[in-house]
Amino acid sequence: MGRPAVSFMGGAGLDPAALRRDRWGGEMLRIDGRSLTLADVERVAAAEVEVALAPEARAAMGRSRELVEEKVASGEVIYGVTTGFGRLADVPVPESHREELQHNLLRSHAAGVGPLLSDQEVRVLLLLRANALARGNSGIRPMVVDRILLHLNRGMHPAIPEAGSVGASGDLAPLAHMALPLIGEGEFLAGPARPPRPAAEVLAEEELPPLRLEAKEGLALINGTQATTALGILVWHRAMRALETLEGAGAMSLEALLGTPEAFRREVQEVRPHPEQAESAARLRGLLAESEIRESHRKGDPRVQDAYSLRCMPQVHGAARSVLGYARGILSREANSATDNPLLFPETGSVVSAGNFHAQIVAQALDFLCIAMADLAAISERRLERLLNPDLSGLPPFLTPASPGRHSGLMILQVTVVDLLAELRVLAHPVSVDSVPTSANQEDHVSMGLAAARKARRAVDLLEAVVAAELMAAAQGIEFRRPLRAGRGVEWIHAQVRTRVAALEGDRSPAPDLARLRAAVHKGKLVPPHRYREEREG
Repeated sequence: MGRPAVSFMGGAGLDPAALRRDRWGGEMLRIDGRSLTLADVERVAAAEVEVALAPEARAAMGRSRELVEEKVASGEVIYGVTTGFGRLADVPVPESHREELQHNLLRSHAAGVGPLLSDQEVRVLLLLRANALARGNSGIRPMVVDRILLHLNRGMHPAIPEAGSVGASGDLAPLAHMALPLIGEGEFLAGPARPPRPAAEVLAEEELPPLRLEAKEGLALINGTQATTALGILVWHRAMRALETLEGAGAMSLEALLGTPEAFRREVQEVRPHPEQAESAARLRGLLAESEIRESHRKGDPRVQDAYSLRCMPQVHGAARSVLGYARGILSREANSATDNPLLFPETGSVVSAGNFHAQIVAQALDFLCIAMADLAAISERRLERLLNPDLSGLPPFLTPASPGRHSGLMILQVTVVDLLAELRVLAHPVSVDSVPTSANQEDHVSMGLAAARKARRAVDLLEAVVAAELMAAAQGIEFRRPLRAGRGVEWIHAQVRTRVAALEGDRSPAPDLARLRAAVHKGKLVPPHRYREEREG
């Protein structure tokens, strides 16, 4: 019908339907509220797959909707359906005003502030909210979720401010901003450096009539943890890429500093059987295999053992792996949870007011992730210091190949990283312990989940820059060990760094080099392929 293209992943004028045809041949992800994986979420964030309700989810939603209509017809008092919300839960709402009640809920709760969530973040939020509703415990009509998924598949991304939720009763403000365009209000994103567009205009261009919400549907749309969880899942993926890349940076630093891999031996890990520690040690062994640099100092080296920042990489990196494994479990379960209130159970005819909207478990997991990111940055900074300090490295001061004194080399890299590390340590403070009662003390304990998610996002931003700095310095250190070759995995990483950043010959601004490496870390371009990583046994 000549529909104009809407902003898609921040790109103006890109037709998402054409993108799907060209890249995926119409591949469809069918959601049922139970089987969504974190890998699925990342694919939807990147617009790599179309999404639709599974038939069994549509049937389950139909049964829960019938229960809502049955309860309303019977005159039963149901929170948020026949009553007001929060502190106003005891105020009855007559039948003639119940549609108005649901629409006013969206309007009044859309009180977010601050920068808007990115296209990717909004895509994940839409997906997760649709998936939660697809479980069939929320009483919403399938056609409403169909419209959410239509917005997702067409690249119609609601404009959602990133702040304004305490994570109980769910992420009310962000989800209200998500839902307003369904009724022709609110705004859609319009592309980079362009202001959002009124939803009514976009819906008219797309030939989509605004929806009229029925009993329970406004409440079902905004009661949940999906903003916190959406940011959390995207952060988790980035954190895993940063950790895998940091493992390679650490191995390259060890080679440049003539360290020994003896501490990474399998039998050492077996007597302290933390699986994540063993996995990091196996990664390091694979990266360092076949190293000529190692053989050059195997004999006659007066040093007995390396500093902790080298020797204890499996223990420290492994601890972060453990944290990320815990966070993965929490986020995976939350992505497939019904977080509405009240919940409906058609099999028993029950309507239950409960607290699944409380995001405490997600907030705590993301706080824990921040602690792990800060500690990874801390150990990386110590390796960077050893590389740059001639008294510790045996290398030229600050890794300059030119005349030290006239040239400062990479001196200021460590200064930059120390600044980032200071902020990371502040971000490691848990916001999930900072509950403040809201809604006239009805909601007297809250999770601060969205603040934890924003904090985790910033922590990973900073860690990516720290990893870039270590990669840059370690690669320069390897230049001073030539013509000897490093381990096969380290050589792969070194080559990848050199395709983006030339070896230092004289002073130049490190900022553009850091930016290129940071972008590569963000995208996972410097994660060594599996053939360079020894697989953990058992």
